[in-house]
Amino acid sequence: MRIQYQACPLCSSAGFRKIGEYSCVNHHVYSSPLPPAMTWMRCGSCGHVFTGGYFTLEALRIMFQKTQPVQTPGSATAEGRGVWGPVVSMISQLRGWNYDGAWLDAGFGSGALVAVAAEFGYRAAGVDLREQSVNAMAAMGYEVYAASLGQIGQPGFFDVISMADVLEHTPFPAEEINHAHRLLKPGGHLFVSMPNMDCVVWKLWDMAGSNPYWSEMEHYHNFSRESLYALLRRNGFEPLRYEISTRYAACMDVVSVKK
Repeated sequence: MRIQYQACPLCSSAGFRKIGEYSCVNHHVYSSPLPPAMTWMRCGSCGHVFTGGYFTLEALRIMFQKTQPVQTPGSATAEGRGVWGPVVSMISQLRGWNYDGAWLDAGFGSGALVAVAAEFGYRAAGVDLREQSVNAMAAMGYEVYAASLGQIGQPGFFDVISMADVLEHTPFPAEEINHAHRLLKPGGHLFVSMPNMDCVVWKLWDMAGSNPYWSEMEHYHNFSRESLYALLRRNGFEPLRYEISTRYAACMDVVSVKK
């Protein structure tokens, strides 16, 4: 059910070692015959932390049969406006308070960020692999597609691309960053949000033996701010701003610009 990594998915070094194994049988998408445990590795060259392998298409088919309530369009609408409004304002400030550009949200989940960006005046669109979510957002009149970034063919069209809780779910994050680079206009902005394993909350969870991310079977990577910045810089972006996200504990928000 997993294809084993032969090299670090960030720097391609073959020098990595196992750092732990954690049960994931209590995860909300777990069911047999999915593997009951997750093995985590650390690269000896770049320090990146990643799972021993990524899921096959058959495993993903099983997992996608279940969806978290927070990933469902229309869920927590008021909360979504409160969370994403400041993010859209922050990015708009970096763009010179310009709200009339084209915004693409990759892996839009609940659709809240697409809706809030549109509310601010952006031409907002979204892509997601869950067709049920795409149909629900389309029924509300939003421009959404059942696709991945690699399937969108409008190079240099977008002013902003957002990836909230996307890169850690992707077997090879550099591929997604390169797709975003292709789709953005020169000087376009990329927003990335994910857990930060180098923050105090993560450290306290580890000390207490209660860190939920080691059993998060939908994740392939645990990033730090340093490893995320290195990934962005290697693939044509320069980080501009770091924020502590209000979406959930241990979450970071990073805005970078296309070089």
